[in-house]
Amino acid sequence: MSTFDRNSNIRYAAAGARAEAGVYDEGLRAYMLGVYNYMALGLAITGVLALATVYFATTTDPSLAVATLGNGKMLSSLGYTIYASPLKWVVMLAPLAMVFFLSFRIQSMSASTAQTTFWAYAALMGVSLSSIFLVYTGGSIARVFFITAASFGALSLFGYTTKKDLSAWGSFLFMGLIGIIIASLVNLFLASSALQFAISVIGVLVFAGLTAYDTQQIKEMYDGADGSEVAAKKSIMGALRLYLDFINLFLMLLQLFGNRE
Repeated sequence: MSTFDRNSNIRYAAAGARAEAGVYDEGLRAYMLGVYNYMALGLAITGVLALATVYFATTTDPSLAVATLGNGKMLSSLGYTIYASPLKWVVMLAPLAMVFFLSFRIQSMSASTAQTTFWAYAALMGVSLSSIFLVYTGGSIARVFFITAASFGALSLFGYTTKKDLSAWGSFLFMGLIGIIIASLVNLFLASSALQFAISVIGVLVFAGLTAYDTQQIKEMYDGADGSEVAAKKSIMGALRLYLDFINLFLMLLQLFGNRE
């Protein structure tokens, strides 16, 4: 009888552990799905705003044109304000200011405010990125976007499923990121095509690594004991990290494979 009781207790404990693991896995899947949904919707907002901005910023009517670019495209008054006037620096830097604001203030925000800030950031990024339609052909932008999406999906899946601890990658990827930023600032003055090519190649490697690394880090942020408010803010911050990885990987690949107008 005592042997029977011990075996029963073992079976009940194992069943309880399996049930607890099942609840955890279900919660983790829901959490990661929330992260990817936020990221995907952010990218959709960025794409729509980029297309809308370039539509209203350019014109085919010479009587409405304020300036003409070297590739023959004509800018409307809105386009001149966004791309040629001193306000272009505000358009370029506003998304950077917004991402720092969200990163540092999210802990003191409500989940709804953090979500609204993320949507606003994605919209500002769309306005800022609309200039790529003045530089690259629409076909090459679409092609590079799908290449980026496929690469990002594979890298993120690797980061989610791998049993290898990727935390050691963090310091190397961060140093690579700082190097890219410094080199990009230097190249603003040098305008070297060789340096730009090197930045793009290294950038692809860095942001590919960051995609896998960030996915694993976001996965490990999950805690089944979190309340709905904390879980929602973690999802938003996770979406922001992956969104930035996607956008930067896309831009680096576009510089390498995009066809210029």
